Amino acid sequence: MLLAIDIGNTNITLGLYQGEELGPRWRIATDPQRMPDEYGISIVNLLSFSGYSPAQVDAVVMASVVPPLTGTLVQAVQSYLGQKPLVVDSSVQTGVRVRYDDPSQVGADRIVDAAAVHKLYGGPACVVDFGTATTFDAITVEGDYLGGAIAPGIGIASEALFQRAAKLPKVELQRPPAAIGRNTVHSMQSGLLFGYVGLVEGMVARFRAELGPQMKVIGTGGLAELIARETPVIEIIAPWLTLDGLRIIWELNR
Repeated sequence: MLLAIDIGNTNITLGLYQGEELGPRWRIATDPQRMPDEYGISIVNLLSFSGYSPAQVDAVVMASVVPPLTGTLVQAVQSYLGQKPLVVDSSVQTGVRVRYDDPSQVGADRIVDAAAVHKLYGGPACVVDFGTATTFDAITVEGDYLGGAIAPGIGIASEALFQRAAKLPKVELQRPPAAIGRNTVHSMQSGLLFGYVGLVEGMVARFRAELGPQMKVIGTGGLAELIARETPVIEIIAPWLTLDGLRIIWELNR
């Protein structure tokens, strides 16, 4: 079985594949202070909880946007699963031609997402990833990664309001009763949720103007479903897109 690991700034997402079928998946907190043994034990415990043993994992593929943690997870996988992981970097075949001014500046997760979209949905496409940052990525009909846009994530915006405005509380990110909030909590929820819906709709319109009217829009990340419920512009919700892309890249390099 293939274990795919996506190391993000906020969460580490893991998924176990039997062939092309994604089985159990997990999210754990990203913590650069944790040691390889701690992550190794966590992975073993997650596998065991779902009824699998480390011996059943015969390959591991990994993408990381947190360089200090890459080596930590590689060591954890080698020590506890007995596997040398394939780490997605510039030396790995991805099937994606990067047309960024400096390809080395593109995060591995964005290339992995592009590989998944090209294989599973085809282009032209815009991937909206609701993570620590909210990113928009443009993929051509040929599967080339053109570039994109990066905005602060909803969580970052919410935390900034709480930290920088003395009278604003922390709020749960959920749909308020109406766009016009009648109290502080509902006003913040409206600004965060509907504000980001407006951001998505505006950016998608601009990307479509450049990529063409046939552009597909794929939403991924933990908040994709919440945002997609408020706008018709997100056509496909693919919460595990990066894991699928990791599997696809592993198959290209096996």
